[in-house]
Amino acid sequence: MSEACNSCSAAGSCSQDSCPSEPKLTDAQKASHIDKVIAVMSGKGGVGKSSVTGMIAVSLMRQGYKVGVLDADITGPSIPKIFGVSGKAGVSKTGILAPESRGGIKVMSLNLMIETEDDPVILRGPLITQIVTQFYTEVIWGDLDYLLIDLPPGTGDVPITVFQTLPIDGVVMVTSPQSLANMVVRKAIKMVRNYKPPIYGLVENMAYVQCSDCSHRIEVFGKPQGQEEAERMSIPFLGELPLDPELATLSDAGHIEDYQSPVFDQIAKRLAEEVRKHSGEKLA
Repeated sequence: MSEACNSCSAAGSCSQDSCPSEPKLTDAQKASHIDKVIAVMSGKGGVGKSSVTGMIAVSLMRQGYKVGVLDADITGPSIPKIFGVSGKAGVSKTGILAPESRGGIKVMSLNLMIETEDDPVILRGPLITQIVTQFYTEVIWGDLDYLLIDLPPGTGDVPITVFQTLPIDGVVMVTSPQSLANMVVRKAIKMVRNYKPPIYGLVENMAYVQCSDCSHRIEVFGKPQGQEEAERMSIPFLGELPLDPELATLSDAGHIEDYQSPVFDQIAKRLAEEVRKHSGEKLA
């Protein structure tokens, strides 16, 4: 018998079925093995967090990793759309079957459980957080090296539930050059520090636009502040990303996996290095 938890000790008994320190695995969890669970978070909406999540998944997949994406933005899901995954997710006796993208990335989202993708999701907080938890416990993810969780913006119900109930190994923060976005992302960073997961690093999205004719760099949202912000908050800086119309076009068409970007690949490699560092693994 495992060591009794505090609540069971107070009651005078503890068993594997009742003790919260020994949660009973679902059949879907027994059929899955996920090595690392990473939450991707932003304080403010509109900074391209879902696109960053998607491209990190693609870049990790290109490095040979098995990757899944859990779309925890229940009322504003976008992950299935950008990966070109449509229709309803299948269900077996063991659990919900996570559909795969063309490149083999497993995806789960509420948009794969409703009749049409543009139906509104009108739910209160408790139901939303319950769905997010079930997407982890009731979905057959199989063998994954990385499961990325695309969180909704802010520090509300869903991030709280994710950090309190799911085995998050670490967090990636996403921001953009505006001072407002950086002020709000600091709130998110401080929230994460109230919980256990380390912050693997900060990504600054939409830092510039590169002219297709002369390659001149145009900083449309002002001077990038990601490096300074990361140093101020004592977290690694994973890199800055351009605002690229090609990525938007491919995402709208469901072909995000066709987007080629050495910058994204570098960010994914730095992320993998941070993961190994926090896991105590030796870097190659």
